[in-house]
Amino acid sequence: TGLAAAPLASKPLLNAAAHRAGMGAGRNHPLLATRGGEPVLRVRGGMGASMSTDAGAAKAADVYWQGGETLPISRQLHADNRHRLVKNMGVEEGLVLVQGGTHNHRADTDHEILFRQESNFHYLFGVPMEDCYGAIDVKTGESTLFVPHLPDSYRVWFGSIPSKEELRSKYAVDRVMYTEELAGFVKSFDPKVLYVYGGVNSDSGLSGTGATFEGISAYRVDTGLLRAALEETRVVKSPQEIEILRFANKVSSAAHKEVMRQCKPGMMEYQLEAIFCHHVYMHGGMRLLAYSAICGSGPNSAVLHYGHGGAPNDRQMGEGDLVLNDMGGEYYCYASDITCTYPVNGKFSETQSAVYEAVLEAKDSVNSLVKPGVSWVEMHETAERIIAKHLIGMKLLKGELSDVVASGLPAVFMPHGLGHNLGLETHDVGGYPKGSIRAERPGLRSLRNVRVLKEGMVLTNEPGCYFIESEIERALADDRMAQHMDAEKLLELA
Repeated sequence: TGLAAAPLASKPLLNAAAHRAGMGAGRNHPLLATRGGEPVLRVRGGMGASMSTDAGAAKAADVYWQGGETLPISRQLHADNRHRLVKNMGVEEGLVLVQGGTHNHRADTDHEILFRQESNFHYLFGVPMEDCYGAIDVKTGESTLFVPHLPDSYRVWFGSIPSKEELRSKYAVDRVMYTEELAGFVKSFDPKVLYVYGGVNSDSGLSGTGATFEGISAYRVDTGLLRAALEETRVVKSPQEIEILRFANKVSSAAHKEVMRQCKPGMMEYQLEAIFCHHVYMHGGMRLLAYSAICGSGPNSAVLHYGHGGAPNDRQMGEGDLVLNDMGGEYYCYASDITCTYPVNGKFSETQSAVYEAVLEAKDSVNSLVKPGVSWVEMHETAERIIAKHLIGMKLLKGELSDVVASGLPAVFMPHGLGHNLGLETHDVGGYPKGSIRAERPGLRSLRNVRVLKEGMVLTNEPGCYFIESEIERALADDRMAQHMDAEKLLELA
């Protein structure tokens, strides 16, 4: 049976000393007042955008709230985000044009896939509607939202159609127009430069799709600056963003605890997923998870991205198994990401406990060291050394720690990076700023962040120790590594 371990409740690192106070929720939440004993929304401003246009529009901003004990969020957040973006672009004039997510069906059927807004568009405009565009005047900060001109038949199938004025007030923008008016708007604006999204995502290797419209070829289009500025803006979270991330992770942490309480031999892995999904939706208003749930037991616990369509958490858990649960809910498009490992029957074996303690010490050590100015690469190497030290102590590896590390063995047991940025994506943007070079050595080349940390960054701290047969066999074929390995004991664990 496979063996893997990740620390219990590996919560994200909120790398900002100014925001470590408890978040609060429900009736005691700072955005809620009480009237007659009942909670009443109290909207507060965000970071105080200096642009009179967005600040004025935000006075009438609506609030996102899922009711009950969930977190109310002022949509002033998006006006603040636009202000921060324009400042980080560092140019005097031009027009930013972004395109939201599109309406999709399952193959050629009329089954509509549940829509989730494209993250950059959500960051700047906070509009959950499909097929929208957004424009920002770089010089003045004025914002324009473009929405589809919906037919009257929409009311029958999907509900009421808000007016332009209702949308303008709700989403804290300066004006609302229909998408059919976009080309005319750009023509009348006559921008010296049209800034659209382009470039390659450092995590996926996929290229961004920039906004386009009929006639765009008549303008000077820049596809590089907007991505760079968005990544630099999104990588450092505002206080309100950190508050949202705290809420998403607080509810998800409670959901993991509920999964742990109910877990027992004989259950199916997907039942753990079901318990988690129920809790985050019932108690946190989170309809979506931030990523596909991973509930890997026994040999599945050593499969890094188990739980996909071809292996959908469908194993029955047995006596003596460990289960690795990697799940996180998403609130207002902001992600949580928590991984924890424990015995299905509630009792660690001696070996399971030893591996667990190795990973726990690695996590706790990184938590104690992380602060602004620290290199994330060095944090990864710290976690590797600690796990290797424990494996030597367990007599699974042999030799001096420095020699074991120099051989490259730690990456055999932790083949992924230490953690990643967390925000509107689970693997959030900005881990590789301009000029960064991805390392070639195993382990380091899997890092999703190579930055020196700044206050306000949010990252996950999730070291792990995996005994994967193919990785162990590969290492045994390399004399530099094999001399430090007890092949028989390691293969027993794979």
